[in-house]
Amino acid sequence: MREYIFYFLALVSVISALMVVFSRNPIHSVLYLVVCFFSIAGHYLLLNAQFLAVVHVIIYAGAIMVLFLFVIMLLNLNKESEPHKPIIIKFASVISASLLVLVLIAAMVNINPAADSHPTLHTIGMVRELGDTLFKEYLLPFEISSVLFLTAMVGVVLISKKES
Repeated sequence: MREYIFYFLALVSVISALMVVFSRNPIHSVLYLVVCFFSIAGHYLLLNAQFLAVVHVIIYAGAIMVLFLFVIMLLNLNKESEPHKPIIIKFASVISASLLVLVLIAAMVNINPAADSHPTLHTIGMVRELGDTLFKEYLLPFEISSVLFLTAMVGVVLISKKES
């Protein structure tokens, strides 16, 4: 049964990712990307990584997609105002994409998926195990990153504050 769910989610992921690329309307592209993110979260659930699936939905499908929608709305993408790209830039983008595909294929040649298909512990990816590891082994880096985020938030507030 899990195998059929995996294949269904994989099909949804691939089709929605292709629709992101080939859709002419940027709003539709963002919505297809949300569908792709939800299907990837389904893959995380199949891998018994519930925390990662929830964080993926909250961060990517929630916050980042809202940011993308705001940017698209602020850009006001009209065909009349869109500058036409020179042929050299289009050619360079095709070459870059081809090189990326070549590197990905070269990286996947020596992969043996059968070796890592069955983890020995059933608690991998659970929230309790993640919390134990985070607060026992990585407490200092966790606290340093929280202070860094706090100073970044204070900096954003100070920068955005109007001078009166």
